[in-house]
Amino acid sequence: MGNWQAALTRGRRDVSPEIKQKVAALTASAATPLEKMRAIALFAQREIRYVGLELGLGGYQPHPASQIFAHRYGDCKDKATLVSAMLSEIGVESYYVVINSERGVVNSTTPPQIQIFNHVILAIKLPEGVSDPSLVAFLNDTKLGKLLIFDPTDEMTPFGQLRGALQANYALLVTPSGGELVELPQLPATLNSTERIAKLKLDDKGTLSGDIREIRRGDPAVRQRYKLQGVSKNTDRIKPIEESLANSLGTFQITKASIGNLAQTNLPFVYDYSVVAENYAKSAGDLLLVRPRVIGYESQNFMETKEARKYPVEFPGPWRNTDTFEIALPPGYEVDDLPPPVNADYSFASYHSKAEVTGKTLKYTRTFEIKELSVPVSKAEELKTFYRVIGNDERSTAVLKPGAN
Repeated sequence: MGNWQAALTRGRRDVSPEIKQKVAALTASAATPLEKMRAIALFAQREIRYVGLELGLGGYQPHPASQIFAHRYGDCKDKATLVSAMLSEIGVESYYVVINSERGVVNSTTPPQIQIFNHVILAIKLPEGVSDPSLVAFLNDTKLGKLLIFDPTDEMTPFGQLRGALQANYALLVTPSGGELVELPQLPATLNSTERIAKLKLDDKGTLSGDIREIRRGDPAVRQRYKLQGVSKNTDRIKPIEESLANSLGTFQITKASIGNLAQTNLPFVYDYSVVAENYAKSAGDLLLVRPRVIGYESQNFMETKEARKYPVEFPGPWRNTDTFEIALPPGYEVDDLPPPVNADYSFASYHSKAEVTGKTLKYTRTFEIKELSVPVSKAEELKTFYRVIGNDERSTAVLKPGAN
């Protein structure tokens, strides 16, 4: 398969004078090889439109790099071909990686069939001495050495990282000596996260108000940037916030909102907003019942079926989400009862939460982490139990009672 793929692409990465000129212009101000590589990668992500026209052999064979560059469009294998050609102009080798964009379709025992692969990306052999903390999507090959995996089709994922669906996924690495089935790296969960930090206050009528910041990294940031592509009205830009709040709050009003790092894909995506939610706390006689988990759901109900699970559960990627909600208590109230802490730790995921009182503030913190991207059928009941534990915690309440001012 590797030899067949290599034969299809022979000569397609030849560099035209126009490509040489463009590479020289892109890298003219770059001081290091890494800066040059980033400039080429960004050009392919931003300036070469994705268009999939795959008829007959065109489903497997890329167009020549000169045509892709001239027309400024192509499909995944075309974009990989152009990037590979441009990288060769600065002395950097790269290799095709043929993959299925859905993890689990291909595994270590899958019989080789070209039809099961539907996407093409690149493995870039880094020059000696090129090192940077932002480069994390590495594959160590016994013959070729350290390879950086890059998807030129993915416009929003920074160079050096890899979206979740491709992580821990099996792929065909096309090398000069043939084809090699490899498993792509799984990145640290901290690179794929949503972090919420809220400073809120509650009044004696049950109204909750305050400021919330959401910091999104990796795939969560990519999803928000894609949602907001082409959106210019501020009222439309906050719709994702409204949708998220509607899942957690009965009534609410967003009083102000802003977005940070929308176009800077190498930085975390940030939402800052202020919210007012009436009747958040429920009255029970002279008591107030308050849910410490203000917004955001981690529980899922897809495991709640009568039929036994037949296939593994494939998570979109590794992630580590954290919430910190601080709620200033209303004057004249104190905490009478708190939900118990939760510590659920499995091989595939973990969930930890804690509600506590600090002075006149109710503080709730939690961490949810996916550690293994594939959960086998043998662990289906464990996964179901895990999500039930999370659901119970998300519904739990603290009890406030009248007390000293």
